[in-house]
Amino acid sequence: MLSSGTITTSDGTQIYYKDWGTGQPIVFHHGWPLSADDWDAQMLYFLAQGYRVIAHDRRGHGRSSQTDTGNEMDTYAADVAALVAQLDLKGAVHVGHSTGGGEVARYVARHGGNGRVAKAVLIGAVPPIMVKTDKNPGGLPLEVFDGFRTALAANRAQLFRDVPTGPFYGFNRPGAKVSQGVIDNWWRQGMMGGAKAHYDCIKAFSETDFTDDLKAIEVPTLVMHGDDDQIVPYADSAMLSVKLLKNGTLKIYKGLPHGMCTTHADIINPDLLAFIRS
Repeated sequence: MLSSGTITTSDGTQIYYKDWGTGQPIVFHHGWPLSADDWDAQMLYFLAQGYRVIAHDRRGHGRSSQTDTGNEMDTYAADVAALVAQLDLKGAVHVGHSTGGGEVARYVARHGGNGRVAKAVLIGAVPPIMVKTDKNPGGLPLEVFDGFRTALAANRAQLFRDVPTGPFYGFNRPGAKVSQGVIDNWWRQGMMGGAKAHYDCIKAFSETDFTDDLKAIEVPTLVMHGDDDQIVPYADSAMLSVKLLKNGTLKIYKGLPHGMCTTHADIINPDLLAFIRS
């Protein structure tokens, strides 16, 4: 079974999804400002391993409705709950990258009961909270995210060139093996989405506090992070998240970038498979 489609949420938003294969479901949650296509390397790999693989475009992103409302974590998580209910997924593994990791944390904490969720994975993920506050002195200053908003409003197309060319995949590092195709695909995915949703999502991924969500998660959770992540610094994310989880496992990858699921799928996929099978 290879299929794709849309569901319509309670506020009329259409959420696009891909749903391939049979077996235990693995649900993939993408980062900002991308789409389900960012998981190609994982979808094909786990489909071949006998899993049912599902990935959706977050509201305002990719092929989903270009919403001007609901672009925050509570609604993102509710959208996932609606998709899971529509597809009647049970015993699923939810895998989230970056902003998608925040979405996974909120979804599993609030909607993950009744046997819906077996395990969770947070990869280069934004929890517990990205922005610098009195409680989070190691966070990034608000000015960093204001800069993203200013750049997006001024010239989104250029911002969506600069991010993948530079820090996202570590292509700005000396000796990096740069892929123009990967850069172009990032830009393509970003430009499919809506500017308003992308603008709003910067606040959602940077200022949402997931501390209570992480504390509430009961299922085994793998936290994966590259120690050369220039987008979500690991010391203020992965290292703190694993301490808040009841059943968390931490795996730090030396020298790997934020977009390691794409650049180093040969390393990440087998480790993901081992955790899912464990």
